[in-house]
Amino acid sequence: MTRRKYDIFAVFFAVMLLFTGCSGKPVTNVEDNTESADYEALSFDNYGREITVKKMPEKVLTLGPNCSELFVALGLSDYIIGNTLNNHSRGSLPEYAEAYNKIPELNYGSATREAVISSGADFIYGIDWEFGEEGLDTEELEQMGMTAYMNSATNFEQIYKEINDIGKIFKIENKAQAFIDDQESRISEVEGKIKDKEKVKVLVYDSGGEGVFTCGGTNFETLLIEKAGGKNVFDDITDKQWITVSYEEVLKRNPDIIIIHDYDSPSVEEKIRAIKSDSILSRLDCVKNERFGVIALESVLPGSRMAYAVETLSKFFYPELFK
Repeated sequence: MTRRKYDIFAVFFAVMLLFTGCSGKPVTNVEDNTESADYEALSFDNYGREITVKKMPEKVLTLGPNCSELFVALGLSDYIIGNTLNNHSRGSLPEYAEAYNKIPELNYGSATREAVISSGADFIYGIDWEFGEEGLDTEELEQMGMTAYMNSATNFEQIYKEINDIGKIFKIENKAQAFIDDQESRISEVEGKIKDKEKVKVLVYDSGGEGVFTCGGTNFETLLIEKAGGKNVFDDITDKQWITVSYEEVLKRNPDIIIIHDYDSPSVEEKIRAIKSDSILSRLDCVKNERFGVIALESVLPGSRMAYAVETLSKFFYPELFK
């Protein structure tokens, strides 16, 4: 190499170093990552399963729209590399839409084993029906370096624990607590408005067929209905969260209003037509008077919409209070 060519090369190399240094994205060695080095292992009781998080998760799967939106609400959307069950979603709340819509979709419906295993995730936060006999094996995931935290709350204490646990895992404890405080405040405000009102008898209509697929007494939705001033007419069934009941039994319990779940298929319009055309359900006064309330399924799952759901349901139950 001639002297002149060497000088040109040296200048070029120096310029490249300058631009690299100003890019704001220097290459960081693992040894330099003090966040990982200082991360203290955390153990949690996740509905009878003990899980341990040994380092800050970097690639997260959120299985279920309620789980995805909760991460967005807590400012953790950048960690998510994939989500599922958008077939059970009607889209995020407006305040979360920008961040939510950037989340890559792992599976439109339920998570598949193949998609999860090949995702490269190290942490999973998912609704309980995505796991188990017909879903993902948590032990297998653990062996592959994926810590699975199950979303399975049936009461406020449990969902607040989930939120606080997420706060500890991602070092945002104050933000998690602030979110909980806001939810509690909004729910208390609704309770204050309806405290002197008579309870409204509520039938939850998820879908029809051989009967009405509805929620039982241990379902999180039952608690939301109660906070909004209603009473699930099937809250005495406590051995299952989701149940199919006969049309005759619905008629016997005579609900004042029917809350219809809105998701992919069948549509709300199809469900209302089915209710009105049924020889038994059509005899209900609430059907004759078209006392229907429609809410997105994800709104009544444990996650970010507790206060939103209570506010929405209370407006269906007591429209005169919210004119």
